[in-house]
Amino acid sequence: VQLQASGGGLVQAGGSLRLSCAASGSISSINGMGWYRQAPGKQRELVARISRGGSSTYANSVKGRFTISRDNAKNTVYLQMNSLKPEDTAVYYCNAGVITTYFADYWGQGTQVTVSS
Repeated sequence: VQLQASGGGLVQAGGSLRLSCAASGSISSINGMGWYRQAPGKQRELVARISRGGSSTYANSVKGRFTISRDNAKNTVYLQMNSLKPEDTAVYYCNAGVITTYFADYWGQGTQVTVSS
């Protein structure tokens, strides 16, 4: 199983970006999917998660600005990021709980998001 993240880049404060993460491989089903981020010198933190049924949770710092969604048919999770701030600058990682012949947690390779002031 592989998770391929895309959509990062450089954007000015107040701008928007949309991240995508597609899971591929011998997948039977995917449970929760999520986005985490890690800024330089800081620990990785949860940004948002979404259940297979569509229930979502967000970090307080991104509530009202970021929206997580998923397409179960495409095994893909998205993160729409609006009103970006310089403090959102980080490497963003996608995560998924995948069932093949067993359950395991998988991480994508990370995509850089840089917000300039």
